[in-house]
Amino acid sequence: MSKPILRDPLQEHPSAASEARQSGVSVAEGRPDAEMARVLGTTPSHIALDSSGGGIAHWKHDPLHDVVAPMAHHVIMAYNGMMQRMERRSGRSVAIGTFRRGAVIIIPEGSSSRWDIPKPVDVVQLYLPHTTLERVAREADTATPIDLLERTAHPDPITSRLLLSAADVLEGNGALDTLFRQQLTDLLATRLLAAHTGLPTVSQPTMGGLSPKVLVRAIERLRSNSEADVSLAALASEAGLSRFHFCRAFKESTGLSPHAWLRQHRLEQAMNMLRDTDESVVSVAAALGYASQTAFAAAFRKLTGETPSYWRRRMR
Repeated sequence: MSKPILRDPLQEHPSAASEARQSGVSVAEGRPDAEMARVLGTTPSHIALDSSGGGIAHWKHDPLHDVVAPMAHHVIMAYNGMMQRMERRSGRSVAIGTFRRGAVIIIPEGSSSRWDIPKPVDVVQLYLPHTTLERVAREADTATPIDLLERTAHPDPITSRLLLSAADVLEGNGALDTLFRQQLTDLLATRLLAAHTGLPTVSQPTMGGLSPKVLVRAIERLRSNSEADVSLAALASEAGLSRFHFCRAFKESTGLSPHAWLRQHRLEQAMNMLRDTDESVVSVAAALGYASQTAFAAAFRKLTGETPSYWRRRMR
């Protein structure tokens, strides 16, 4: 069998090569692969693109500490490297996560954020034009407009397995590989509509998850800073489900258990307070409902690897 021809976008498209060496707006208005090449300072191991700039690329790159400019397509990534902590900052908002197999990253079109990833990365990326997402939604007779949620190391084994499988065919060639990639893109778009949009796409629970309205109510209760009961019994009762079925459905919808979701939310609140206010660590711990500064510090360090005080000094 003849060896496949793999396309290098920086050689095939001279304009992309020029953009990849710059940090100007021209990249942000164009192709995601060019912006990725600029930020990562390398070219993809393998890549297959269509004329719109949509397609799939496999990247292996060094640690990253830089701002990714807005791109013209949605970028969905499946992580395939060593487990590591990372941070993603958009304006005053900070999200942290753990990169591991089964985790996905979503950068909606037009989104910009700073990434701090301390170790080398192995990742497969899907460049998804919004027109493709709209077409798939229209064919599935779903609600519009379609807004992809920003995700940072979000647990989603289904999307991850689908996208990682694409790396296996990037070394093939011919019409069958093109057809496979097109069908896989449509399948991934369908999955994204079901699990990663800001608006409901169907009126019933998807993939065994909570219905959109029930999920919104549950998250509103978990986010509440009032004395609202956030016990599992209260959450399940409001959803009209048993505690077992509520936990299963909530995790199917969000990728996290209710406890893990609330822990992540509290940690993000803590990071915002530590960075943006002069409140003492004791006050932050009390405001977020921790029994003591020691308990708060232990929880913070477990998820970030740093104490609250050290993290605050580093961020300021």
